[in-house]
Amino acid sequence: MSESPNAHIRQRIDGLTRTLHRHNYLYHALDQPEISDAEYDRLMQELITLETDYPDLASPDSPTSRIGSAPLTGFETVRHSLPMQSLDNAFSEGDMVAFDRRIQKLLDIRSIMYIAEPKLDGIAVELVYESGKLTLAATRGDGTTGEVITANVKTIRSVPLVLGVGRDQVIPSFLEVRGEVYMTRDGFERLNENRLKENLPLFANPRNAAAGSLRQLDSAITAQRPLSLFVYGVGNNPEITAQSHYDLLQALKTLGFPVNPLIRTGLNLNQVLEYHRELESMRASLSYEMDGMVVKVDSRSAQETLGLKTRSPRWAIAWKFRASRETTRITGIDVQVGRTGALTPVAILEPVNIGGVMVTRATLHNADEIERLDIKIGDMVFVERAGDVIPKVSHVAKEFRTGEETPFVMPDTCPSCGSAVTRTVSETDREEAVLRCINTQCPAQLKEHVRHFASKGALDIEGLGEKLADQLVDQGLVRSVADLFDLTQENLENLDRMGPKSAENLVRAIESRKQISLKRFLYGLGIRHVGETMAGLLAERFPDLSDLMSRSTDTLLQTGGIGDVIAESITRFFSKPENRETIDRLLASGIQLQSEASKNSRHLEGKTFVLTGTLKNLTRSQAKAMIESAGGKVAGSVSRNTGYVVAGDEPGSKRDQARKLGVPIIDEAELMQMISLAR
Repeated sequence: MSESPNAHIRQRIDGLTRTLHRHNYLYHALDQPEISDAEYDRLMQELITLETDYPDLASPDSPTSRIGSAPLTGFETVRHSLPMQSLDNAFSEGDMVAFDRRIQKLLDIRSIMYIAEPKLDGIAVELVYESGKLTLAATRGDGTTGEVITANVKTIRSVPLVLGVGRDQVIPSFLEVRGEVYMTRDGFERLNENRLKENLPLFANPRNAAAGSLRQLDSAITAQRPLSLFVYGVGNNPEITAQSHYDLLQALKTLGFPVNPLIRTGLNLNQVLEYHRELESMRASLSYEMDGMVVKVDSRSAQETLGLKTRSPRWAIAWKFRASRETTRITGIDVQVGRTGALTPVAILEPVNIGGVMVTRATLHNADEIERLDIKIGDMVFVERAGDVIPKVSHVAKEFRTGEETPFVMPDTCPSCGSAVTRTVSETDREEAVLRCINTQCPAQLKEHVRHFASKGALDIEGLGEKLADQLVDQGLVRSVADLFDLTQENLENLDRMGPKSAENLVRAIESRKQISLKRFLYGLGIRHVGETMAGLLAERFPDLSDLMSRSTDTLLQTGGIGDVIAESITRFFSKPENRETIDRLLASGIQLQSEASKNSRHLEGKTFVLTGTLKNLTRSQAKAMIESAGGKVAGSVSRNTGYVVAGDEPGSKRDQARKLGVPIIDEAELMQMISLAR
């Protein structure tokens, strides 16, 4: 048999692919480069040229995928097989001693060995490998569901596209790896310098830059961003049997993953305390942002014994560094009105750089805090980023006072509507008082209500952001969240930046949210102290909204998980006539609530859907929520186990994959029909 005329081309492409994967492994996993950057770039350019001339010969896991692929129209979502939990925090040596005692008590042993690693200020991701090849990458999201960012993650050079390059070893058939994507300080500075030259907005800090880079719809843009990865653990890993967490990380390193070289193992409590001090002293000299140290029980069997809490593992804790702090001057104090009417004073500062972030405003919490700190306008103050995130004024440098500083007094009327304010004792701190606007029609409160009602965790109304919410209230089009369902294309078209098409899209988006889960609806109502988790609990325990609305505080307290403050808040909310009127209007507008406990809502149980392309009437997150409320699941990739592929406009390769595998392909109308049957 004669050799194919392109056989030598295929051999060269395959050889370059293997060579570049190997050099990526040597550079990023082992820190042992064998060739110069210039030589690497030359090999990469040769491969790009060959694949351009012979696209049919390119490998799906080619290193050239790091350049980026065709832009997306939106992000798909995927459910993590195991939740990506957050960590409990420690802020002092005392907290760590208490953590160690809890572990000793739970395990009934006196000496615990820990592993400690730097806590990077980056973005958590999950990478899924099948037969040694990267098939899916997703953000942490809400811990249960994340956004699919595979094309973007493939552009990060330290992320292995194939496992075990250059090693004679067994490659797991399936592996989920978790890590932190970050941007170096130098890379961040270069990125902002380039954006400054191009008159583009600057990123506030490396973490925001990394997050923005991972959420680009055009992966070619991500490819230009200086992103890196360190892995710290696994999700579903049935084939890795390491005895310790350290051994697990070494196994991942052998497979080609970059592991932070500053990780320390075999530490007792005293050594953990010592290493924290050492890491904190190194903080400013490292090439990346670090806001603390993660401490984990090293034994994996002990980790299994300790288990998980609702939101975090019992066997790990994040010990934060002391907050970054700088001095600056207060030039003024604004008072903001929140969704619950609370008046919050905010210090206006002379701009100051704190830990790489330019800070111009800092919370003063309330009038009691201003009095406690004796804050005056014109004061030189210490400002710190609590937990390296939220700027706050910690104390006043009174030695710099000149006598020209002016006292600040909280207003006795609402700065938004002019109504009287009342001083009420905080429900969470009986020694703290909060000023609140008593006008339920206050524009500032209403704007916050509308933003919250339309937010992602609530009704998730696409296109209704902060500025549009402000316009709707200012123009008198919305005086209650129920008014959103009376909006028409005609009365929206004349708003700023709203043409006929945008207005039509918004009306359609609002209309599509008339079928919503009870959990989202309850969260969207904005009941004080009822976040997404509590809204889910209430929806599960009280599937009939009218039943929940009629409950007394005492009966709510008999429900596990609901405490005094939350029970009082719920009954107080539903006792107000204006709130009941809003709910009646929302239901009269056609909103249908899907109860999580409804027997008929599980019609799609056991069916897996994959969404591809652009749907006409639903966003991806809306379609996903409706499928899940009917008992179905949404996956990020097509396999033989996929039940249906829902194809919108420009569906791309997933539709082709479905055809190859014989998976049924349906459109949006067919999906809606299936969901309606589920109801």
